[in-house]
Amino acid sequence: MANNRKVIITCAVTGAIHTPSMSPHLPVSAGEIAEAAISAAEAGAAIVHMHARDPEDGSPSQNPEHFAPILQELKSGTDAVINITTGGSPHMSVEERMRPVIEFKPELASLNMGSMNFGLYPMLDRFEEFGHQWEREALENSRDLVFKNTFADIEAILRLGAANSTRFEFECYDISHLNNLAHFQARGLASGPLFVQSVFGLLGGIGAHPEDLMHMRRTADRLFGDSYLWSILGAGRNQMPLATIGSAIGSHVRVGLEDSLWIGPGKLAQSNAEQVSRVRTILEALNYEIATPDEAREMLQLKGRENVGF
Repeated sequence: MANNRKVIITCAVTGAIHTPSMSPHLPVSAGEIAEAAISAAEAGAAIVHMHARDPEDGSPSQNPEHFAPILQELKSGTDAVINITTGGSPHMSVEERMRPVIEFKPELASLNMGSMNFGLYPMLDRFEEFGHQWEREALENSRDLVFKNTFADIEAILRLGAANSTRFEFECYDISHLNNLAHFQARGLASGPLFVQSVFGLLGGIGAHPEDLMHMRRTADRLFGDSYLWSILGAGRNQMPLATIGSAIGSHVRVGLEDSLWIGPGKLAQSNAEQVSRVRTILEALNYEIATPDEAREMLQLKGRENVGF
C-alpha cells in the first residue's frame, strides 16, 4: 500500500567532478548530454541538473553557446524541470559560473552555500590514463583549491534569481552551509519552500556516515522547520546507500553520473537512466510514489517551463 509521499528524483547528468577519461559512459557532447537527460526523465527523474562541456576536449564549460543546443533539445524532448548549474567548476570565477543562468532564466538553478576545500586529487590513485592534459591538472590542482562561494557571491546569485523568478537547489556540503542558508532566509533573500540538497562524501565537506546524514537532518529541521524540502546526494559509492537511508526518513533523492560513475562495487553505470531506474526501484520498494515534473513544480513552487528564457 502506498503511503502517498511523493519523492522527487533529481538526475545530475554530467558535471565538473568526473572527467571523460574516467568512464566511456559519461556524456560529453551536447547531443549526448541531451539524450542522457531525456532518458533519465523517462526513467523517472522529475528534475535534470545541467552542466555543459566543451565539445573539443570535454572540459567543463559555462559558455552559454554550449548550453543552448542542450536546452533547446530538452525543451522539446521532455517536460522535466531543467536545473542549470551556477557551480560550474571550482576552477571558474563566480562571474563565469553565473553566465548560463543569466542567459536562460531557468525554473531552477543550483547554488553552493559556502566556500570550501574541494579535494578531487585522491582520484589520481584510481585513474592513471587521461586523454586530455586538463583532466590530470584539474585533479592535481585540487590539492590547493578553495571553491569560492562568499556571502557576496551567494547574495549576488540570490538577487539574480529573484529578478528572474528562478528558484534554487541549495547545495549544502557541510553544517555551516545550512547556517549560511538560514542567514539568507532571515534576511529575506531566500524563501520557502527551500530545496536543500545535502551533499555527502566529497573531500572537504561533511562525511558519508549515516550519523553525518542524521546530523544534517537534525540541523536542517531545527533551522528551517517545515519551510524546506530535503534531498540527499551521496558521492561515489555512497550514492545508493545514502539515498536509501535518506528516503526512508523523509528525503528526496539525487543521482546521476555527475555524482557517481558507479552502479555497484567495481561496476560502472551504463547511463544516468540506469541510476534513476535503480533508485526508483528502491523508492517503490519502500512504498513511495515517484513525483512527476509537474508535481515537483508544485512542491517547489516553480514558475513553470513556459516562463524560462530558452
